[in-house]
Amino acid sequence: MHFEVPKVKMHSLREFLQHYLMIVLSILTALGLEQWIEHAHQRHAAEHASAQIDAELTNTLHDIQATIDLDEKKLEPLVALDAAINEDVRKGLPDAEINKHIRERSKGFALAINWPAFNSQAWDVAVANQSATWIDAERLHRYAVAYAALRDAASWTTHNATVALNAPRMIDLQTRIRLGKDVDPVEFLSVSQQMIISSKGTIDYLKDASVPIKAALASAER
Repeated sequence: MHFEVPKVKMHSLREFLQHYLMIVLSILTALGLEQWIEHAHQRHAAEHASAQIDAELTNTLHDIQATIDLDEKKLEPLVALDAAINEDVRKGLPDAEINKHIRERSKGFALAINWPAFNSQAWDVAVANQSATWIDAERLHRYAVAYAALRDAASWTTHNATVALNAPRMIDLQTRIRLGKDVDPVEFLSVSQQMIISSKGTIDYLKDASVPIKAALASAER
């Protein structure tokens, strides 16, 4: 900011003091206006960033819940099939009869896990342009916790969700069942348990990740 002092002649101490006070008031007014403009800019940037983050978290939460619903829907018949075949094995039924039961309920043998996209573009932008630093401290903390949970969930789906799965073995078993060929009942149960454990773990992880997201959005509504 540049301020040019007017060049005028002073004829008395009173005039000098009046002139001096005018200069001081002009400077203070200019500084106050500049500060107000900066504050307004920061508030607008924080509101825009919060709106973008809220929208992103809302969409992510919707995707997470949709994924949970889909995985639970696919898991239910697999759990029922696993329980039925497990009971057959415990009863000591012949493999041929057990395979007949497997083929009768083969539609329940769906080996698949779904997970949502864990978007963080709005948060990344807010951090990069520093608008996140102007968001209310408590609200910012809740956002940070929510996105930390999303990063953990993304890491889980990338590295841990399928670690217990033997993909080639599953494909082989699915192919044999689809073609009506007999399979080893114990091997079948081993594969079904792999999928059940992995699916339940993923569902639980997604449910845990949704908790801080809901808290962040609830805080934003207050």
